[in-house]
Amino acid sequence: MKKRITLLFVLLLAFSLAACGQKIDTPSEKKESGESPALNLERISIVTGGTGGTYYPLGGEMAKIVGKELDVEANSQSSGASVENMQLLQDGDADIAFTQTDIASYAVEGKEMFKEKVDQVTGIGTLYPETVQIVTLKDSGIKSVEDLKGKKVSVGAPGSGTFANAEQILKVHGITMEDIDAQHLSFDESTEGIQDGNIQAAFITAGTPTGAVDALSATNPVTVVPIADDKIKELIDTHPYYIEDTVKSGTYKLEADVKTVAVLSMLTVRKDMDEEAVYQITKAIFENVDKISHAKGELISAEKAVEGMGIDFHPGAKKYFEEKGILK
Repeated sequence: MKKRITLLFVLLLAFSLAACGQKIDTPSEKKESGESPALNLERISIVTGGTGGTYYPLGGEMAKIVGKELDVEANSQSSGASVENMQLLQDGDADIAFTQTDIASYAVEGKEMFKEKVDQVTGIGTLYPETVQIVTLKDSGIKSVEDLKGKKVSVGAPGSGTFANAEQILKVHGITMEDIDAQHLSFDESTEGIQDGNIQAAFITAGTPTGAVDALSATNPVTVVPIADDKIKELIDTHPYYIEDTVKSGTYKLEADVKTVAVLSMLTVRKDMDEEAVYQITKAIFENVDKISHAKGELISAEKAVEGMGIDFHPGAKKYFEEKGILK
């Protein structure tokens, strides 16, 4: 009888120790103990946009925050921005990507520049307005969108988000790509072209102030072409992902506010990424926006991040916003 009791005690003790050995620390427990959160990831890659835009510097700051908060290797890299980024996620060549809300919607629906549905893209959250800026020199004589007719105008790469914005804005003004001398340049190439006199204007869709335009305004008086109220209304009625926006006076040394439109920028993530990993990444970013030194950091918040999404949240991001009481 004693042997049976002893054997039973040993078995119970072994079972108890095994159960304890299977305990999985939560990320907060691991952080307190000096260990990395169990993200099931060796590294996190963030694709952004061209070096002259807003995505690139902002992505670099977010990578630093995620890397520090989660104690993982996180890096950001430049790319062709919104459209290319959707394909990079689809192909598994990136974990997180910046994009515009309109482009994300086109991607998952298989519309516009996407011939097939992109089924590996889900949302983390929206960030800030991506302002459509029609940039030209102050002495160019271009005062309205109609004045672009017959001019050399950079409209972004074919199939890019900027190209789609340019095409839609021109259309509500009764203008087609054939009515202008369309050039397909990056933001940096566009502002260099304006400065050198090779082009007269450029469509630039990015958060303001945009680095490339700031650099141009440092040496040349620039202006941003306004969009009339009735055209803004027509554009929003036709394409609901647009919002009315303003380039504030003082930006690029502008003497007055300029009315235009914007879409929202957003962070997207691969659909097959681990739920806990995306939860921790989302939390790290939106609870440390005060550490973002870029001007756009002031516009980013967890409360605003659920607005205008247009595509499904990743379950990990959804979990974070539900815990915060922002999503019901």
